[in-house]
Amino acid sequence: MTSESSPRARRQGPAMLRGQAVPPTTTDQRLLDSRGPSDWLHADPWRVLRIQAEFVEGFGLLAELPKAVSVFGSARTKPGSEEYELGMEIGARLHEAGYAVITGGGPGIMEAANKGCDDAGGLSVGLGIELPFEQKLNDYLDIGMEFRYFFVRKTMFVKYSQAFVVLPGGFGTLDELFEAITLVQTGKITRFPIVLMGTEFWGPLLDWIKGTLLPKGTISPEDPDLFHLTDDPEDAVRYIVEGHTRAEQELIERRAQAAAAEEAQD
Repeated sequence: MTSESSPRARRQGPAMLRGQAVPPTTTDQRLLDSRGPSDWLHADPWRVLRIQAEFVEGFGLLAELPKAVSVFGSARTKPGSEEYELGMEIGARLHEAGYAVITGGGPGIMEAANKGCDDAGGLSVGLGIELPFEQKLNDYLDIGMEFRYFFVRKTMFVKYSQAFVVLPGGFGTLDELFEAITLVQTGKITRFPIVLMGTEFWGPLLDWIKGTLLPKGTISPEDPDLFHLTDDPEDAVRYIVEGHTRAEQELIERRAQAAAAEEAQD
């Protein structure tokens, strides 16, 4: 017999198992049996639940967050350095413009932006990540959360930020930068200003983008305009505010046009 009612065939939730794939015990037997190894804690189906839990916890924690800007940069930047001071100024100015500040919650530029925002009386948020080496959340957070999974954390940055400000950093900073640029380029997110702080640091990257990618045709002519390069914190915040104001006005106009078209049809 080869039907699903055969002793060698079993339904296991949405799956159907036959032959050697049929386990010797049922799912609830294994759940209620407290004996045996704990390898199941590290199995992929259990990881799915952990991933789901991280999304639920993150969404729940940040759902009522006001409009916010994420600030990225190196965790290795030392307090007192020029870039650390720049991060603090950016954090303070973003608060003054009405934004909460979100960072990766660690040291360096992340700490600087959180500190600048916190010192100015703003809402400071840190989204940390579990790493092989110890890196605790910094001391300037009103809201902090540590994630197991990079991709869950990155989703939170994008979902709850209205812009990115990117200061000098390493591979992690580049990853976050190009993730944001790709999402804007492909239309996955809109009304999302991206600012690069530091012309000396980021200039060679932009030269390569315009001098290599553009001539090769691997990006569109308008793609280099997806981000704004500056050394001035005031200019950076102004670019973000003006971008949002312009986008909101365009949204109002589109809604008005849609309403007028619907009224004309009636």
